Amino acid sequence: MARVDANLITDWQTFHSVFAEKFGFPSFYGRNDAWVDCLSYLDDPSAEMSSIHVQSGQPLSLVIDNAQNFKRRCPEQFEALMECAARCWSWKVSRFQCLVLTF
Repeated sequence: MARVDANLITDWQTFHSVFAEKFGFPSFYGRNDAWVDCLSYLDDPSAEMSSIHVQSGQPLSLVIDNAQNFKRRCPEQFEALMECAARCWSWKVSRFQCLVLTF
């Protein structure tokens, strides 16, 4: 399980900073849509895309604290988070792994 305090997110810069710090994204992380790529390799430590890992075939529960406030304050970033979870899930579904969001 990973937990993100959405009150720390106020714009795109902080969105990427919070996720990069929480998940230990690599130094070459471009603070753009590449965060979906980083989250898509949680079951592959050899890819070195994240410092958080799960066993192959296991989901990661991502708890978003203060999600309702986040949705009101930063609707664009909130929607991006929803899309990321959907994309990671659909990409990994054949391998039975997904990102499970909890609010």
